[in-house]
Amino acid sequence: MNPDEAPKAPPRVPFSEALRVWARIAALSFGGPAGQIAVMHRILVEEKRWLGEQRFLHALNYCMLLPGPEAQQLTIYIGWLMHRTLGGLAAGLLFILPGFLAIMGLSILYLTLGDVGPVSAIFFGLKAAVLVIVVQAMLRIGGRALRNGALIAVAAAAFIAIAVFGAPFPLIILAAGLIGFFGAQAGLPAFAVSAGHGGAAGASVADSQTVLGDTNPDHTQPNLAWALRIAGVILVLWLAPVLALGLTLGWDNTFTQIAVFFSKMAVVTFGGAYAVLAYVAQEAVQTYGWLRPGEMLDGLALAETTPGPLIMVTQFVGFLGAARGATALDPLWAGVLGGVLTTWVTFTPCFLWIFLGAPFVEALRGARALNAALGAITAAVVGVILNLALWFALHVMFDEVREIGGPWLALQVPVLGSLNLASLLLTLAAAVAAFGFRVGVLPLLLGCSAAGLALYGAGLLP
Repeated sequence: MNPDEAPKAPPRVPFSEALRVWARIAALSFGGPAGQIAVMHRILVEEKRWLGEQRFLHALNYCMLLPGPEAQQLTIYIGWLMHRTLGGLAAGLLFILPGFLAIMGLSILYLTLGDVGPVSAIFFGLKAAVLVIVVQAMLRIGGRALRNGALIAVAAAAFIAIAVFGAPFPLIILAAGLIGFFGAQAGLPAFAVSAGHGGAAGASVADSQTVLGDTNPDHTQPNLAWALRIAGVILVLWLAPVLALGLTLGWDNTFTQIAVFFSKMAVVTFGGAYAVLAYVAQEAVQTYGWLRPGEMLDGLALAETTPGPLIMVTQFVGFLGAARGATALDPLWAGVLGGVLTTWVTFTPCFLWIFLGAPFVEALRGARALNAALGAITAAVVGVILNLALWFALHVMFDEVREIGGPWLALQVPVLGSLNLASLLLTLAAAVAAFGFRVGVLPLLLGCSAAGLALYGAGLLP
């Protein structure tokens, strides 16, 4: 009998109440993963006391290890802890639903009105705000993850590896995890305690003082037979549409390429939303040509201004890629299908990683070497996010960027004569507002949008 079928005592938190809490979190999940995790921490740990500080951080560090959006995976994990598989499904789906609907509507508007002058001006302003928000996220995570010189060195090495040498994400994450694991095994003080996350700020709550307590619920015990069954079901749901598209439309069809690429992204992109975006931006812009660098920033701006995980920007990418590449269909309907397909293959694997791995990770709660490995991975992610911030900066403030390539190099540098002075000044103003006056995410986005319109009205933008 699998854990979900075994007779259990009624959950200590009614399922209906849990649904209301997850819907509330979904409605408040603005501002990227750091802000979303902070909201979850405040509601679930400090306010509801469903679980304690250490259990929350243990779950979060596991989600940081996984490919894909850590905030959404964390909702699945905690939903599963509270109400088993049904709780994980409900929490994960509710978390992405508002963002999916919002991004779909905004993508349709972007396709139909994106070339209109005022609309372009709004996105010109949003790009400056998005760049500053990414830098904020990097500093917020780094402030907690980079606790000593060894972890700073891990972050620096990750940045150099990806920015200068183009090292693959999985290799960087694997190397960081091994450094943390063996560092803890060797007794090095720098790796003695698990690194936290910038979103998990607030008062410390002991596990023993919470609904879950400090012991593992019965349904969290590892069960290999159940793990294999749930993995089989999710794998079919995830990969059957991909195979069907490839066999019926051909592997060169735009829809098939979208399904294959984002399925691959769901497996190979580690380190959370900002790390994933670096990979998506590179491939979608440079390899497939689905959109231009500036449009990638437009999509991120849409994701920043709507609830849900930032990785919902992939829905925007799939929408534009299908709208422009699926010539046999009306562009609008092709875009809608592309957006739905992208969302499906991006988020379905998240449930697989949690339902398959979480029981085994819960059994290892308190394992120092594992926590040290996860903490080192978090440090490496800081370097990856720094690379993303620089990539955005190049494409926001310069109209031309070139790549210095070679057998080992993959370094992008700006063409200095293509500096966009208006973009530079607006970005500096956004930075002063965010760091000097502590303006929040939504006011910053609105203010930069208004500034873009003002520049357009003054004739300073095309």
